[in-house]
Amino acid sequence: MAASLILFGSSVKNNSGVTPAGQCGTWVKEPDGGQFTSPNYPEKYPPERECTYIIEAAPRQCIDLFFDNKYSIEPSWECKFDHIEVRDGPFSFSPIIGRYCGQDSPAYMSSSGRYLYIKFVADGELEAMGFSARYNFTKDPEFVDKGELPPLPFCDFEMGGPEGIAESIQVTLQNRALPTEAVDCRWYIRAPPGHKINMRFLEYEMHNSNECKRNFVAIYDGSSSVEHLKNKYCSTVANDIMLTSSVGVIRMWADEGSRKSRFRILYTTFHEPPCERDTFFCHSNMCINTTLVCNGIQNCVYPWDENHCKEKRKASILDNLDQTNVAIIAVTCGLVVILLIISVIIQIKQPRKKYIIRRDDFDPTLLHPAFDPPHYELCTLRHSTSADDMADDFDKFQKLRRSSSRCIRDHHCGSQQGSVHGSRSNLSMRDATCLADSVTGCPPPPPPLLPPPQQQSFLPQQSPRVQRGGQPGRRSILVMKHSYSQDGGGAEGAFYDQDEMEDMMMEDGATAVHHLHHHLHPHQLHQSLLGLDQNVHHSMSNDF
Repeated sequence: MAASLILFGSSVKNNSGVTPAGQCGTWVKEPDGGQFTSPNYPEKYPPERECTYIIEAAPRQCIDLFFDNKYSIEPSWECKFDHIEVRDGPFSFSPIIGRYCGQDSPAYMSSSGRYLYIKFVADGELEAMGFSARYNFTKDPEFVDKGELPPLPFCDFEMGGPEGIAESIQVTLQNRALPTEAVDCRWYIRAPPGHKINMRFLEYEMHNSNECKRNFVAIYDGSSSVEHLKNKYCSTVANDIMLTSSVGVIRMWADEGSRKSRFRILYTTFHEPPCERDTFFCHSNMCINTTLVCNGIQNCVYPWDENHCKEKRKASILDNLDQTNVAIIAVTCGLVVILLIISVIIQIKQPRKKYIIRRDDFDPTLLHPAFDPPHYELCTLRHSTSADDMADDFDKFQKLRRSSSRCIRDHHCGSQQGSVHGSRSNLSMRDATCLADSVTGCPPPPPPLLPPPQQQSFLPQQSPRVQRGGQPGRRSILVMKHSYSQDGGGAEGAFYDQDEMEDMMMEDGATAVHHLHHHLHPHQLHQSLLGLDQNVHHSMSNDF
């Protein structure tokens, strides 16, 4: 195997190699390039030979490749037999630059990045002289404005044991490089002899994703030489990987602007079955140490080692809390408490709504009894057998008249509807005629339908409710005012106007007629009675 030449300062690192080592010609490495040949060059190359040459330049450099004119490879259509294949990258699946055979040497070619992959294949027939190639390193056009790359700090780590975690934060924790420096760090993991290594990514993030020239994580199987490169990650996803040797190398490259790139890889050493007593079978051709079973970490490819571990205590949420989580929870709880206090204050200060509860079991007896307005009975004073009785009744009537100035419509005397709609005009005419003809006599009106004798009394002696509930007879109302002359003049000069006539008619019937005979001339009495009849009729119409 070709050795690696590591130079610092103004020199470059020539990490190039060939596989299989010692069977593919010569390789000369120089700080600014190198040279390599096919097996037995310039003699014929042996049959059945396959050689891989991988050239790696330093960061921010590219590779220029030239073939010597002394060149001869078995010609074939599309170079399907003996040929040289050149790819732009470190892997057999990198973008192909070209496939060459025949007598004409390939033209000059250059890489787009730090790697070139050259593969020489010879079948079992028709061997030829082979080739000789020379390469040198040039500046990458993408980084011309950035100038020369400063010297990189030494950043290597040695790790071992049945398991362990390699992570990028170790560079900072162990002060291997400043946060502003570019790093090209390697973690060397060494397993016991006869063991292999399984690597599982726990965390992975590239600061400049998909820019492999600026940052990447690479896994090597056997050594850190480029020919042992197993995989390189510079995108957004990193897959677990199982190595076939007992030495594994993790490499991280990050320039000055990509130091936020990070990774965290769990490695587990194992050997193939059969498994001894102190090992655990993982059902994937892995026998791991028994100390790794039920340790809370998946060490097998599949989680067989963590199954049936319920009896062991699992880490609670409080165990996983850090200072940031505690601060976030405290701030959130404080905001919730403040909002609760504000809502309580708003509820206390805002006016409360009043609600009316309707009860189905309402008891009307709880209400205070309603009082109906008083009903008054104004009845006509008809013929009385005695003047004293008429005078007593008139006094009672005057008391009733003072208590209320007018009669409430449809609430008088408790009379029926028929008594209200009786002939009011006939009533007034008849009563006026009786007053005029009181000397000669007037036929009495038809007797009213009155209640039993014990209830035949005038209005002031009866309750409105009794009159309403009974069946009283027909009664008429005649309201008159009277006014006595203050000077006491004779009949000749005493002519009563309308108001005086009404006041006189409010007196007792017999007394009023007697007063008229003494103070009025017969002709004046006749004229006054005619006018009185009209006024009485008008008054009765308004009352009813």
